[in-house]
Amino acid sequence: MGKIVLVTGVARQLGGRFVRRIQRDPGVDRVIAVDAVAPAHQLGDAEFVTADIRQPAIARVLAEHSVDTVVHLDVSGKALGAGGRTTVKETNVIGTMQLLGACQKSPTVQRLVIKSSTSVYGSAPRDPAVFTETTPPKSLPSGGFAKDAVEVEGYVRGFARRRPDVAVCVLRFANILGPEPDSPLADYLALPVLPTVFGYDPRLQFVHEDDVMAVLEIAAREPRRGTLNSGTFNIAGDGVLLLSQCSRRLGRPTVPVLLPAVTWVGSALRTIGMTDFSPEQIRLLTHGRVVSTVQMRETLGFRPRFTTAETFAEFARSRGPGLLPPELMSRAVGRLADLPFTGGPAGGGTDATHSTHGAR
Repeated sequence: MGKIVLVTGVARQLGGRFVRRIQRDPGVDRVIAVDAVAPAHQLGDAEFVTADIRQPAIARVLAEHSVDTVVHLDVSGKALGAGGRTTVKETNVIGTMQLLGACQKSPTVQRLVIKSSTSVYGSAPRDPAVFTETTPPKSLPSGGFAKDAVEVEGYVRGFARRRPDVAVCVLRFANILGPEPDSPLADYLALPVLPTVFGYDPRLQFVHEDDVMAVLEIAAREPRRGTLNSGTFNIAGDGVLLLSQCSRRLGRPTVPVLLPAVTWVGSALRTIGMTDFSPEQIRLLTHGRVVSTVQMRETLGFRPRFTTAETFAEFARSRGPGLLPPELMSRAVGRLADLPFTGGPAGGGTDATHSTHGAR
């Protein structure tokens, strides 16, 4: 008998892709796909079960199918359909609590994979240059998806203490991008003009959708020889990009806004439904965030196919041309950098991809 894998959040694009991918694993016998709403995409030969993980009924699903591997992907920063922030928080936090309670009572569950986020580190002015998995945040997130992720990880640590026999893997993903992204940051980057915080140019990391699929599959399997897929791991592509570089590569001009006024701009964008410009996203676009991926490589044994720059390039191609051609923006920035009052010629570094050893 092969593995029986239960995947939550399958109505989302990411969950649907993983369900279709994990079925191809010869070690997997059955896949149980769970969500409160029926997905609009195909799930292959997976058995779809309509179940709300916020309800105790999820325990019956685990028991009826003798599930041994649970991949919890229903932790998201964006509402599905008409759901609002309240629904998202309930699914993220209460849903995770119910799911962990069901896993704790299940005698068959042997492995648990949790989709988390590097947003648990927050974004603050005194942050370290690079976060490792053991670096405590300078300022805990006070709301939004980042706070949800912190609470979710707290419940997962409690579960791991109560069920030490279950292998638990927490994957902290950087901002996920690609041809079909589904996140508030992707919505922000799709705006025709990008509002930015005056005087700040944050460093950002991205991870490609394809690499997300690959690392989830590694986490759901038995570890390969010489690797360990239990624990907490930062997942991101090599290198970093500045927000200014992102805007140029998209061909989208920026509008610098003084920090006190950014909240008003965010509220206006949320009101008209253009993007969820939340306080946590404002902090990210002010101070940025970079994480170390040493443990991802050396312990988990995973090496992403796409760098941060390559991931962003895929996203940019999927968005189509912006208001200004990227080549024109890059030349204009280069000419400005060559002016005497800017400190001399910029050479070829005006749109180079930044990289640090710590982010490797």
